[in-house]
Amino acid sequence: MNGTNRIIRDLESRLGAVASEVFAEGALRSATDDDVLAVMDAAAAVIRRAEALVTEAAGEVQARSASSARAERMTTRYGCRHTRELIQRVTRTSGRTSGDYARAGAATATRRALTGDTLPAPYPALRAAVAAGAIGVDAVTAVSATLDAADISAEQRAAAETELAASARGEGADENGLPTADDLRLQAQVWAMYLDPDGAEPRADAAERHRGLVLGACRDGRVPIRGELLPEVAAQLTRLDHAINNPRARVTFRDNTELESEPESEEDAPVDSRTRPQKLHDAFATALNVAARSSEVPTIGGAAPTLLVSVRHEDLASGHGVAHLDGIDEPVPLSVARRIACSGSVQHVVFDRAGRIARIEIPDRVFDRAGRIARIEIPDRVFDHHQRRAITLRDGGCIIPGCDVPAAWCEIHHVHEAATGGPTSTDNGVLLCWHHHRTLDSGGWSVRMRRGVPEVRGPGWWDPGGTWRRVAKSPTRTLDRYIAART
Repeated sequence: MNGTNRIIRDLESRLGAVASEVFAEGALRSATDDDVLAVMDAAAAVIRRAEALVTEAAGEVQARSASSARAERMTTRYGCRHTRELIQRVTRTSGRTSGDYARAGAATATRRALTGDTLPAPYPALRAAVAAGAIGVDAVTAVSATLDAADISAEQRAAAETELAASARGEGADENGLPTADDLRLQAQVWAMYLDPDGAEPRADAAERHRGLVLGACRDGRVPIRGELLPEVAAQLTRLDHAINNPRARVTFRDNTELESEPESEEDAPVDSRTRPQKLHDAFATALNVAARSSEVPTIGGAAPTLLVSVRHEDLASGHGVAHLDGIDEPVPLSVARRIACSGSVQHVVFDRAGRIARIEIPDRVFDRAGRIARIEIPDRVFDHHQRRAITLRDGGCIIPGCDVPAAWCEIHHVHEAATGGPTSTDNGVLLCWHHHRTLDSGGWSVRMRRGVPEVRGPGWWDPGGTWRRVAKSPTRTLDRYIAART
């Protein structure tokens, strides 16, 4: 093998000299378009040849690390936990790429039987295509992983592999030229569905079980999102993305005027500096805003699931301070509150210095405590959505200390029971979660209203002194209390 290593090192040195010359002199800047593409094509061919050698070596590493005795494994002798780590350290690639090398090596490497005989590779046609430089490691993993997942016989798998390897050389039945790795993946999926028509059902069942979406904690003004979407959900999001980010889309404004976003000429086209992920994020945000205004979405407290933003009036007037979004722990800039207010209706909730809800203002009405045009107090036993929003801004969530149930999941409790004449008023309603609402009489907690501000007294184990305490989990009310205490 010394001769092989010497030849490869010589090729690497000569290629390095060419690359250094091109980079130093900027030769490609003066090259024709055809020459630029020719250099790219030739370099990609070299990469595929090099990947063939890396893949073969990766398969050999796995074969030498398959011993049941840990001390005899190649990975152990070189101080690595597994073959992927050894491949990654030698090739200096990412964990994902080294994993692809390992999978491609397992698919295309020949094997040794216990008798010492050489057995063919699991995918001999792909092995030949790799050796010929027709495909790289990404195409090998795309095809082999798809066929491995299909519930088909060995004969069916061999037939599909043979056709796919021929397609990789441009000799397939469809005569569509040289396919990319993504093209081969799609072709492999078509073969798998044809040979295993029932295979989609088990995969769909597994997908249903593993679907999910998780929102992380807000950090540095961003909320991480992770999860797995069902194909139809991802497809719908993709279609919405295409519709919203289509440069030829027609935008309709509230006055029914339209704007054709397609420019008259390329010179007039606005520059969209957003990245592809940013465009998808904005399309997702648009879809959520439209859904929140839809009459088909379940309501919260009798109203659409409106985003609640709280900000101190003094901060808004001075332009200094922060705003708070219901359900998000981290504060946001005041510009966020202004932007949200610009795109939707605004309901002002005015608190007095003690924290009592003094007035609710919405665009067409003002409701006060005395009941003039009164919706602060209504004759019904069910709090309306204007009252709920105001109480949410005051309480911030379930008012029982230590309970972290958010406001959107809470119920509004009549402190003075409606059955005994208690009014449906913001001065008589507090947020309680389902559990604390139903165990208020037996759990040791007591709630009262003092001048429109809720107070809580805990059980003996929590507060032996039985002190009535004002509670407010609303960040703006907490800040008001902090400022009041310091002045």
